Amino acid sequence: MFGELSAATASCSARRCSAIVPAVPNDSLILPPRPLRWLFLDLNSYFASVEQQLDPALRGKPVLVAPVDSDTTVAIAASVEAKRYGITTGTPVWEAKRLCRDLIITPARHEKYVEFHDAIVAEIWKHVPVTKVCSIDEVACRLLDNENSRADAIALARRIKAGIRANIGECMTSSVGIAPNRLLAKLASDMQKPDGLVVLDAETLPERLYDLSLRDICGIGAKMEKRLAQDGVNDIRQLCERRPRDAGTAWGGTNGDRLWYLLHGVDLPEKATQSRSIGHSHVLSPSKRGPEAVRLTARRLALKATSRLRRKSYRSRLLILHARFEDDKSTWRASRKLSSTQDSFAVLAALETLFPLLYAAGKIRPGDFQIRMIGVTLGEIEPVTGEQQSLFGLLDPNDPLARETRTLSLSRAMDRINEKFGRNAVSLGPQSGGRIDRVGTKIAFGRIPDLDEFHE
Repeated sequence: MFGELSAATASCSARRCSAIVPAVPNDSLILPPRPLRWLFLDLNSYFASVEQQLDPALRGKPVLVAPVDSDTTVAIAASVEAKRYGITTGTPVWEAKRLCRDLIITPARHEKYVEFHDAIVAEIWKHVPVTKVCSIDEVACRLLDNENSRADAIALARRIKAGIRANIGECMTSSVGIAPNRLLAKLASDMQKPDGLVVLDAETLPERLYDLSLRDICGIGAKMEKRLAQDGVNDIRQLCERRPRDAGTAWGGTNGDRLWYLLHGVDLPEKATQSRSIGHSHVLSPSKRGPEAVRLTARRLALKATSRLRRKSYRSRLLILHARFEDDKSTWRASRKLSSTQDSFAVLAALETLFPLLYAAGKIRPGDFQIRMIGVTLGEIEPVTGEQQSLFGLLDPNDPLARETRTLSLSRAMDRINEKFGRNAVSLGPQSGGRIDRVGTKIAFGRIPDLDEFHE
């Protein structure tokens, strides 16, 4: 009896498990029309290509772009020729030199990359409206009904690629993907590099994607890949063969079914996003990882962040100081609440209260106080709307109640001076020389800095 009950229970359990991912053919689902709707352009080896365009002596040679002249840093870009040796973004410079003896290392010139980016976007506008600038080297354009036939879209892509090479520079090659939605267009742009052009038609989806790995999809990293594997999804085929809601369950949220529809070519509306923080970080050179160098670098980053805050007309309510230690690469962070402000003096005063916490955390470590990376972030930002003048603005300047009004005005005056005469024309506190003086604007691939930032 107990054996029969156990067997029956096991059978019932098996039925419940099989019900989690039912084998329902996806062709029974009716999908909306999926015309070619997006053109996605990805510039090949962008930073390195700009350097080769500016210096003809670098053309046709393996080039690595590094943030600083040091073997301890990593590549932020590698030319097409360097990639043939296995050198990619993130490769340590010392390793890149080992892989290629003829490697040419050139320092990054971020201001030039922004100038070329603006010129390339302007060139694309001559052919088709730019719907979204996705990063410093990626642009997405939505195609209208009179330009989204396969032949018309391919012709448009070729005109854009030719226009960039003719009017911006012959080294500026790009790969273009054309597909029913932006995610697939980006995947298509990665399928053929350099100088590629790939079209993903609805009739070929999702089978055309089965040779790609899950990590090729934007938004799927190591953690998500592991979560999917735990739910029995090891590749794109297994994800697409599920019903949409079961794909959502494997994903662990509502985005799973959204991804399922995107991979099948449905063009879903974009989710609205907004800025929640402004910040900067800096990797310190080996000789500049002690307490005082870290402090001065953090102050410089805070000044830069508050200058951006004012230029974008935001205020912040939260200051975050974060660091990565040298010995085990572990991270540390601490925060301090702010009164809603965009004043450099107020932010620096709050920052000074966080340094003792960082010093205490560093002193108890086996390697003593050695910090590899330091960063400052201003969070809980909000737009400045209907700004009200201070009630204490007309008091004597030496009155403590008038201090914040005076320091904010002084911060804005410093912005104007630095914009006119160059970064660090005037600053708060000492600069110790060396790399700390060169804590300038860098390009995060997902954010293109305004040219004004190079004066901050």
